[in-house]
Amino acid sequence: MGGFTAAGMLVTRNTASADLGGELRDQLFMHPRAIATAGAMIFIFALIPGMPKLAFISIAVIMGFLAMKLYKIKKKEEEIIEASEPLPSPPAEEELFIPVDPLGLEVGYGLIPLVDASQGGELLQRIKMLRKQLALDMGFIMPSIHIRDNLNLKPNAYSILMNGVEIAKGELMLKHFLAILSDETGEKIPGIETNEPAFGLPAVWVSEREKESVQAKGMVVVDPATVVTTHITEIVKSHADELLGRQEVQTILDQLSQAYPKVLEDMVPKMVSVNLLQKVLQRLLRERISIRSLMTIIETLVDYVSVTKNVDILTGYVRQALARVITKQYEDSEGNINVMMISPEIEDMISRSVQHTEYESFASPDPNMIRQVVANTQKIVSLFAEKGLQPIVLCSPTIRIHIRNILERFLPNLVVLSHNEISRDASIRSLGMVEM
Repeated sequence: MGGFTAAGMLVTRNTASADLGGELRDQLFMHPRAIATAGAMIFIFALIPGMPKLAFISIAVIMGFLAMKLYKIKKKEEEIIEASEPLPSPPAEEELFIPVDPLGLEVGYGLIPLVDASQGGELLQRIKMLRKQLALDMGFIMPSIHIRDNLNLKPNAYSILMNGVEIAKGELMLKHFLAILSDETGEKIPGIETNEPAFGLPAVWVSEREKESVQAKGMVVVDPATVVTTHITEIVKSHADELLGRQEVQTILDQLSQAYPKVLEDMVPKMVSVNLLQKVLQRLLRERISIRSLMTIIETLVDYVSVTKNVDILTGYVRQALARVITKQYEDSEGNINVMMISPEIEDMISRSVQHTEYESFASPDPNMIRQVVANTQKIVSLFAEKGLQPIVLCSPTIRIHIRNILERFLPNLVVLSHNEISRDASIRSLGMVEM
């Protein structure tokens, strides 16, 4: 019997890559469950009458403790292996393309509680609500936002990315609230001074115990999740035209076809191509005009697409059809639309510089004239800012898009409307005229 045992050990020894002692150690301590089972068996032996209870119980406790420690070590090793990125295998030719997220949000490790629902983070729920609100207000379905942590950022910093490129960033203070300072009060608020990231307004981070006292002074106080959500909202509205791709347009059409299946089938893409519709919708979103009335937009394009293929002219017709929507968007609390007019001299000079192609139009006015127009417009814009009003330029329909293209580089928040885009029952109040 001893000879067979020795032969078995020799065979095991010869086939192993390590020494026999190492092999036995690895086999014994590789499986914590086996050690725990052995400990349980020894504990059962201790219960048999006549057995040395103290010795058996001591050994059983030691083996149980050892099994528990080995189990924790093995579990930790498995977590490390799961968290580690495996070395990628060489991709095949068809796998070389890696899609980029249309929208992304990266946060420093200090802001992880803000996005972790298990830690009370509200940001994910706020973003879901934001997507619904944008769909109701703008008719635009915001792409899903891919959120990830980035150790290269400051702990309390975040970065908003579009198509993989950072376009905005900011910093937050958890367990604090952001108080937006008002020029009217001019009161000093104790706290950490900063700027509100979405609009660059002066603000102060205040502690939770100071929140109510600051609100009592009439100031707007928001939590960190609201700060990020507001920033994302402003970014999406400013770049909605870039986020509206062909797939997004098709998704909107699919939803609309559920309500108007036959009518839509006859118009898109038979009479109005998806490509043309996308370009018109992008131009509307670029100037923050809601595309929710999509059926009106499509019907207007159907009426005029046989007359012209010029996207700018077609967009002008669509804006006229949306006059009531545009008027409601820019009315003040008293029902007035406050505007600055463009002098006939400037309109005539721009009109004479316009050149038309089959699909687009563009103006090439004199650079000196542009400088004068921009400088004089900025003077009147400051008057609107003093009164807390949205600056709006009112001009003739034929040059509206060209005025917009000239001024948006210098005054990106300026709204340019034509007379045909304001409903007849609206009240227009002029605060000045842009002249040479």
